[in-house]
Amino acid sequence: MHAAVERLGPVLVPDGDPNEVEGVLNPASARTRDGDLLLYPRAVAKGNISRVERVHVAQRDATFITQRDGFALEPEATYEVRPSAGYGCEDPRVTFIPVLDRYVMAYTAFGPLGPRIAIALSTDGHSWERLGLMRFAQPGMVDGDDKDAAFFPEPVLSPRGERSLAFYHRPMLHLSAVDGRAAIPLIERLPFEDRESIRIGYVPLEPALQDVQGLLDVGESVIVLSPDANWGSIKVGAGTPPVRIAEGWLSLFHGVDLIDNSGARPKFRYSAGIVIHDLEQPHKIVYRSPEPVITPETEYERKGIVDNVVFPTGIDVRADLGPRTFDVYYGMADYAIGAARLSLD
Repeated sequence: MHAAVERLGPVLVPDGDPNEVEGVLNPASARTRDGDLLLYPRAVAKGNISRVERVHVAQRDATFITQRDGFALEPEATYEVRPSAGYGCEDPRVTFIPVLDRYVMAYTAFGPLGPRIAIALSTDGHSWERLGLMRFAQPGMVDGDDKDAAFFPEPVLSPRGERSLAFYHRPMLHLSAVDGRAAIPLIERLPFEDRESIRIGYVPLEPALQDVQGLLDVGESVIVLSPDANWGSIKVGAGTPPVRIAEGWLSLFHGVDLIDNSGARPKFRYSAGIVIHDLEQPHKIVYRSPEPVITPETEYERKGIVDNVVFPTGIDVRADLGPRTFDVYYGMADYAIGAARLSLD
């Protein structure tokens, strides 16, 4: 599959507001019922305290016109707040799920337990209500630090054959959070499938339709994409929510590679690639790009709070521009937000 990528440039950069002093990044995106485009960036205040902003976006020729409109979520729940620095609501992804007739925001709640997957719901894309933390209570499930959740928009079949709502997630290795050079050889000695990988979790559909609280109860979870030697060899994680194309469910994911381990702290590169899942059984991979489609190249992508980061989180279907055209919104070096236009052959 050939993918053409055109960078559209920065969309949003910190504007001097104290709530964005440490970056405005990694936005979810969604179209309202009226067709307006909203972004939901992670705004980071001093002390690495994160909120989810709400931003109206319009395009005029090659220019993005943005209007900040307060916050969709601020850290308030017990699972989002802790006494020490570094907490809040991080890295949202938003999916409209027609069978629920709701927008579903999956985000990282960083609180006293560490990073956990939390859910908030909206009927209009503007006002949001927390549902709670996802529950991984089935025997054998990984239940701990977890990130990069994003829901599929339509019900699918789980590996056991149960009609379910599916979502990405990435259970974390505590090893990968260790600062310093010592962690890298330990990670590189792990088999690829034991490194941080993309999993798909499955929420049984019928209980969730009867009571929306059922959306929090995970019935199954399987690894679908692991690091490999080509790129993304240290870890991979979900990026944008999936969108339907002829071949299956299309998503952009991120992969992390080591570029320098000679200093006190290792230096990494975050790039973006394409994955396509089977429409009915998304644990079956139809295509994985052998090389990344977006790597850090521009100044905004190479220099920031964390250098050399392209982190895709939002995708907007641009049927007005072509049948296989998408605008991808991504974090640039953990500081600003960029956009790129993706066109598939």
